[in-house]
Amino acid sequence: MTFRVRGRRMIEARGLTKYYGSIAAIEDVSFHVEKGEVIGFLGPNGAGKTTVMRILTGFSPASFGTAKVAGFDIDTCPIEVKRRVGYMPETVPLYPEMVVWKFLAYVAEVKGLPRPRRRAEVERVIERCGVQPVARRLIRNLSKGFRQRVGLAQALIGSPPVLILDEPTVGLDPKQIVEIRQMIRDLAENHTVLLSTHILPEVTMICERVMIIHQGRIVAEDTMENLTGKGQAVVMEVDATGPHEAVVKALEGVSEVKRVSQEASGRYRVEGAAGTELGPPVARALAEAGLQLRALHTRIRTLEDVFMDVIASDAAEGP
Repeated sequence: MTFRVRGRRMIEARGLTKYYGSIAAIEDVSFHVEKGEVIGFLGPNGAGKTTVMRILTGFSPASFGTAKVAGFDIDTCPIEVKRRVGYMPETVPLYPEMVVWKFLAYVAEVKGLPRPRRRAEVERVIERCGVQPVARRLIRNLSKGFRQRVGLAQALIGSPPVLILDEPTVGLDPKQIVEIRQMIRDLAENHTVLLSTHILPEVTMICERVMIIHQGRIVAEDTMENLTGKGQAVVMEVDATGPHEAVVKALEGVSEVKRVSQEASGRYRVEGAAGTELGPPVARALAEAGLQLRALHTRIRTLEDVFMDVIASDAAEGP
């Protein structure tokens, strides 16, 4: 992955809060995104991801708090913000009765591009997003994959410095997901990207930094390397014979062990703190308890592990 030179905050949110009636969809959300960063924005359904994105793009006002995009305040300079943001919502707003290139030309006009520039800009995004084969077809006749590509193309009209993409690969088949993923990776060379997705491998392969939102609040934010520990947070898979209670008691008695969970009959997953060497103490504890260790494997801590741990921990703490 190529890391670009930072130096300017393209998105800066401070204390964003949004109420629907008496219910807070998001509460005191603060974060920033530097120029050239690709940020994965994760969270369960209903966590508040789309609400944050709609506020940043000017589709919905915040109840409290403020944000700036490319240096412009979303409340006092909404038009300037919209000129600098390419937004692809989860449900792409396409006109099914329009031909692809006419739709993109219409978007260029709505975005205020001068007439002499529109044709060249439409041709650029058509080529950039690989929709040449369907450029003269009705949108209603396109496959899901090509509709997503057209959605990306409309977001790119005018070459905005910030791209906000909400579930860009939802509903696609594996081949289409790979194609869209590569396209986003390429776009990241020239744009700041805030990407929301439920597909965690996408975040691992594309994003440099991750934010996790749960119950309307940011509960984790860091680089991929720091979150996963780059192999320092160790997960063990242990096969051991013996009663379940005896195995768990022996494993939980090891001071280096943070968590024990049973994955299958006789198979246990054991987690330790970052930098912990679990193999020797786990093997010793099982032997001392008279339990037979059949296999011991080290598994790298993944983004999925981080995500589930953060959500479970936040849910246990409560509001």
